[in-house]
Amino acid sequence: MIVIENVSLSHRDTPILRDIDLSLPRGGITALVGPNGAGKSSLFSLIARLQPLQKGRIIVDGMPVDTTPSRTLAQRLAILRQDGAVANRLTVREIVGFGRFPHHRGRPAAEDHVLVDAALSEFDLHPLADRFIDALSGGQRQRAMVAMTFCQGTDYLLLDEPLNNLDMFHARQLMRCLRTIADERQRTAIIVLHDINQAASYADRIVALRDGRVIADGTPDDVLTEDHLESIFGYRMKVGHMNGKPFVLHHL
Repeated sequence: MIVIENVSLSHRDTPILRDIDLSLPRGGITALVGPNGAGKSSLFSLIARLQPLQKGRIIVDGMPVDTTPSRTLAQRLAILRQDGAVANRLTVREIVGFGRFPHHRGRPAAEDHVLVDAALSEFDLHPLADRFIDALSGGQRQRAMVAMTFCQGTDYLLLDEPLNNLDMFHARQLMRCLRTIADERQRTAIIVLHDINQAASYADRIVALRDGRVIADGTPDDVLTEDHLESIFGYRMKVGHMNGKPFVLHHL
């Protein structure tokens, strides 16, 4: 479980997050949603220890993120940032293989190679395995980065806007893959998403932020009401249902 207690964050004199209290249990997919500047990526970065805590506590399976050794934390949390810069002259196989580094520390064993192959298969990357990362489309590169995160073999996957650069087909394929990973591998995915309907279709839980505060927290049906959506995004929008899932007509 990831426990977030009384977490606040400011930049100079500007509040970014205000008194966040959340418990994120193991299992399933949790989507962090909200408008630009809501604090989604800031909360993500604190959970992932990409920036230091200023106030409050974040604990992952009993381990405080601010004091736990990096290698220990990297065996529990795998992180995909928005700006995941990598050297261009690396192949897809090499990029995915970086996910194993917290385990083998630069000395991969046969098991690590097997797990890299499994990750390439999971994300349909075998045809691209020997191509350099700079020869890929944005969507292909993004899939390789998510595969690297998966290959780390952690209980928790933290993905900051993983659908960036993906067309509709590959965004759907990636979310289906993450759903399978959560259901069949008992992994926990915490995902920052802009696409509210992807969150509605695939997340078990939605945490909605605005102005650095949690505005709504619950199942897609709990959160995606017309009243909540107006509070979160600042305008009223229609909500329908299809195949038992809510969908939001935000573009009308």
